[in-house]
Amino acid sequence: MGVVELKHGGGGRATSQLIDIFAKYFDNDILSGMEDSALLHMEGDMAFTTDSFVIEPYYFPGGDIGRLSVCGTVNDLVCRGARPLYLSSALVIEEGFDIADLERIAQSMAKAAGQAGAHIVTGDTKVVGKGHADGVYINTAGIGKIVIPGISAHNAVPGDKVMVTGSIGDHSIATLSAREGMDFTADVESDCAPLSCFIDDLMPFTGKVHTIRDATRGGLAAVLNEIARASGVSIKIYEDKIPVKQEVKSICDVLGFDILTLANEGKLVIFAPADSADDILSAIREEPLGCDAAIIGEVAEGQAIVTMETTYATDRIIDLPYGELLPRIC
Repeated sequence: MGVVELKHGGGGRATSQLIDIFAKYFDNDILSGMEDSALLHMEGDMAFTTDSFVIEPYYFPGGDIGRLSVCGTVNDLVCRGARPLYLSSALVIEEGFDIADLERIAQSMAKAAGQAGAHIVTGDTKVVGKGHADGVYINTAGIGKIVIPGISAHNAVPGDKVMVTGSIGDHSIATLSAREGMDFTADVESDCAPLSCFIDDLMPFTGKVHTIRDATRGGLAAVLNEIARASGVSIKIYEDKIPVKQEVKSICDVLGFDILTLANEGKLVIFAPADSADDILSAIREEPLGCDAAIIGEVAEGQAIVTMETTYATDRIIDLPYGELLPRIC
């Protein structure tokens, strides 16, 4: 199939060939018109988000940059209580990038969008010279309809329980192993997944779910600190309650990683009142992506700080990660 050349960014026939790759997989009634703007019909409150994605390698156990770009944007919408509807996709492609790889990425994006129940309705491609990009960069934006109102990082209150929808750290370890060629005895796959499946599960608890965030860059440590500061509360978690796969824990022990700072791409952190937490947890566990969900802590009054009771019954302050995080995901 060849490689991407500068002519593919010139706006002529070669550009059309590049666009056709994406149009083939993203096909829907809105996109097929190939207008300069997508015409959307929407009612009610909407959430709108955008993100850009850079990762090495492009493919990793459990996903690739295309799936990552869709899931990241879909999950940001879910975190505002929105049902994902429409996505845009813009790619900056380096001259020399393999067209077969580009098609594989497009297929992956289409599959992830389909799993999320969303449509990619507009997009763009730009081609830059050799050495001016690292293969491919992807920006995605998304629009979703608010179906669970009142969710915000500012809404955590004393008495809330803190839960996660599954084991943490998988994405960072999977990506790092692919990047560095580490041959671990246990295979670890990224948790990269669209989490819109949880929207229907959480809708019966409208008014009870206070905060939802996805623990991506900076991991659980970053998310909990951001919520503590935004809501002006203290948060305490318990090390022995945090779901972690044994193989991930073992790798972190060997490499010296703090698992709380590792990125995830398919895990939500949810805050809800104690009297609803068990019911919400049961609903989440009905989903395959939530079968390992657990309540890991609670919210209290006091200074905006996060602490963890360790397995040694000591308290440890969990601060925001500092410096370069491994692996870089966006």
